[in-house]
Amino acid sequence: MDNIRNFCIIAHIDHGKSTLADRLLERTQTIKITEGQMLDNMDLERERGITIKSHAIQMEYKHNDQTYILNLIDTPGHVDFSYEVSRSIAACEGALLVVDATQGVQAQTISNLYMAIEHDLEIIPVLNKIDMPSAMPDEVEDEIIELIGCKREDILRASGKTGEGVDDVLRAIVERVPHPTGDTNAPLQALIFDSVFNSFRGIIAYFKIENGQIRKGDKVKFFNTGMEYVADEVGVLKMDMVPRDVLGTGEVGYIISGIKDATEVKVGDTITQVARPCEKAISGFQEVKPMVFAGVYPIDPSEYENLRSSLEKLQLNDASLTFSPESSVALGFGFRCGFLGLLHMEIVQERLDREFNMDVITTVPNVSYMVYDKQGGVKEVHNPSGLPEQTLIDHIEEPYIRASIITTTNFIGPIMTLCLDKRGELINQEYISGNRVELHFMLPLGEIVIDFYDKLKSISKGYASFDYHIDGFRPSRLAKLDILLNGEPVDALSALTHQDNAVSMGRKMCEKLKDLIPRQQFDIAIQAAIGAKIVARETIKCVRKDVTAKCYGGDVSRKRKLLEKQKKGKKRMKQIGNVEVPQKAFLAVLKLD
Repeated sequence: MDNIRNFCIIAHIDHGKSTLADRLLERTQTIKITEGQMLDNMDLERERGITIKSHAIQMEYKHNDQTYILNLIDTPGHVDFSYEVSRSIAACEGALLVVDATQGVQAQTISNLYMAIEHDLEIIPVLNKIDMPSAMPDEVEDEIIELIGCKREDILRASGKTGEGVDDVLRAIVERVPHPTGDTNAPLQALIFDSVFNSFRGIIAYFKIENGQIRKGDKVKFFNTGMEYVADEVGVLKMDMVPRDVLGTGEVGYIISGIKDATEVKVGDTITQVARPCEKAISGFQEVKPMVFAGVYPIDPSEYENLRSSLEKLQLNDASLTFSPESSVALGFGFRCGFLGLLHMEIVQERLDREFNMDVITTVPNVSYMVYDKQGGVKEVHNPSGLPEQTLIDHIEEPYIRASIITTTNFIGPIMTLCLDKRGELINQEYISGNRVELHFMLPLGEIVIDFYDKLKSISKGYASFDYHIDGFRPSRLAKLDILLNGEPVDALSALTHQDNAVSMGRKMCEKLKDLIPRQQFDIAIQAAIGAKIVARETIKCVRKDVTAKCYGGDVSRKRKLLEKQKKGKKRMKQIGNVEVPQKAFLAVLKLD
């Protein structure tokens, strides 16, 4: 156990975690690097150049004639995947805090660091990208010292690209990260920190052993679900899975026990033995709190059950996804899914399409509101259609977040304008170092759900970093905006919005839908309504044949007779015709501007 080191790499987006991980794997001769970011093995990760999943891998490193086993967990940097980071941190004793020498400390650096400090991890600060011409190593070192209060000589300088300083990093991991503590003779206690679904072998759970040991063929029990299994195979994670007969305290590995049902494996559960069970589960990590809710519906209603099983399998691999069944008049049966943010929602949609061949429609995302009625009761509403009658509502409360935005001083003006337009209020601003400033805002979560992050990135030329946490509920003046097609409400397009924005939003939605809904044989009226009041209207003109073409000359009443006949036919058609809303229309509403 003294020769085991478990550590993770934490950093802001694009600070070079995965590239540094490649160099560590190369230097310890674990694998041959054939292309960049070897651990990011999902197509989506390769295409977008971001880490979505945390990845565990074992390396062997010789130091002072001793062989050490290093278990590395590479983590994502985007705020939407911070849950992955919290789970990786729970399985480690140390963390490499990677900071880009060209950009300095940013919002996610700070939030991931606090998470690691809460778990009492040993922090090793690494200054990455020092080979870049625009690197400012001394200034960034000052920021790191101010942030974590370490000595200047504790900060390692490295470059993930050239491999400079990688040996120092490996040496520091062995010398500074404490070895795992635990009792090898105690009953087995292992924390599940991730799981994946394999269509041939069932569910594979990744775990870290806190106490005791696990052997192939042991009868094991999952503590919280109470299910019992036989450990068909246990082993360690290299680039592929490597089976072992026994794993001891402090080791990170995987277990295959032929579990077929996705609901039986919960990330954060504890594995123990049936013969000698442990007394209590490991207190691992908090329940996930979804920030954004959207309806996900299969395009073909008969695919409902397939969508359910696809979501269950995806949830194994992405524990921050939550879902519950719901139905809609326009779209049939589907699921109300909770996501950590818009990027997370987009990734889940892409993964459903690529990994499970599921074609889905996603409705407009929204947040959850607390609705208080006049009798004093309270109800949590995720969906505008769940709102009680307007006459019964006393007041509605919406969730607020406390946001921290780190940026350079020349972007303060536009960022403040953006936040104040989103009904935000400035709490304070602190100068971190030089020309960098941290702004704290209180913002309604509903305002930042759709396009806030994209706007923030574009007005700050990508230099502003954003992080937030929920800060309770506050009363708010909200209105339910309905979209009617020929007088029929389309529940998938209705939205809860602030009263000040409702009219302009209704107008924009009608204009957008006019462009997107295909013309029919009859007129289609698109209306936006708040309660019984119509606030905007557009009409899609019908496609019509020139029925008067065969009339030439003669009395005008002959033409009028044909037109009246056509009008009656159109009216009849309107009564029985229904309007299809294309998927493009749902997506376009997200990008209203």
